[in-house]
Amino acid sequence: MKIGLLHPGQMGVTLGMALRQNAHEVLWLADQRSAATTTRAQQAGFIGVETQLDLVQRSDAVICVCPPAAAKEVAGQVAGLGFDGVYIDANAVAPQTAVEIGTSFAERFVDGGIIGPPAYKSGSTRLYLSGAQAPEVAGWFARGALQAVAMDAPVGAASALKMSYAGYTKGLSALLLATQALAEHHAVMPWLAAEWEQSQPGTAGRVERAALGSAPKAWRFAGEMREIAASYNQADLPMGFHLAAAQLYERLAPLKDQSEPSLAQVVSLLLQGSPEDNAVSGATD
Repeated sequence: MKIGLLHPGQMGVTLGMALRQNAHEVLWLADQRSAATTTRAQQAGFIGVETQLDLVQRSDAVICVCPPAAAKEVAGQVAGLGFDGVYIDANAVAPQTAVEIGTSFAERFVDGGIIGPPAYKSGSTRLYLSGAQAPEVAGWFARGALQAVAMDAPVGAASALKMSYAGYTKGLSALLLATQALAEHHAVMPWLAAEWEQSQPGTAGRVERAALGSAPKAWRFAGEMREIAASYNQADLPMGFHLAAAQLYERLAPLKDQSEPSLAQVVSLLLQGSPEDNAVSGATD
């Protein structure tokens, strides 16, 4: 098959690599992409095309991996070009967002949710799929490091699973970093660290890992937190925690793609605040 990939970022490129390991051709939109993205795509052996129309016309299926806030726009662009193949949205979006995206593709839509890091080693990462054609799409990844799991569930289920999982993992990272910032603000961090060591061993290390792992991607996590908040809201659950997490991650946007940010840098940015934090913003609908 020929499968279009929008777009081969750090996570998306490994989906394309898994497709290549299963003998599929992977096309990507090469126009106006960063040097890092271009290098990743070329090294992975993807076929570059110059326009989105070219990609749509040449692809049997399209997989979208992009920042959550752009998911609906990208899907609308593909649908507007008359694409008649299978469309897989593998973004971190609320289940109701996935259902809305799917209306443009009917039975040709598959809802996806990725759990785990970029899939460079087996057993680390799973692509959950829901919808009528989920089993077929899962078969495209039969070999390789990425494990595709077809859920016997309708569109929205894979996204709901992703929201439930990331609501805890990335939400907890935001809470840990905010806790560190609060203690630093009040100059009680030495005592908190000592108490953690005594009553919550390992917590200080988790905060360090949260800073190192979350901060470079925080610009993207902010949109994901709003999608999670929308998911909670739809289930009549309080959504305020994840809206606050979105604000925390937005403050870390200056650390985008920085390889090894220090905890001190993270705390400093969190304590600086931003004008947008004067009021809690609404969830994505």
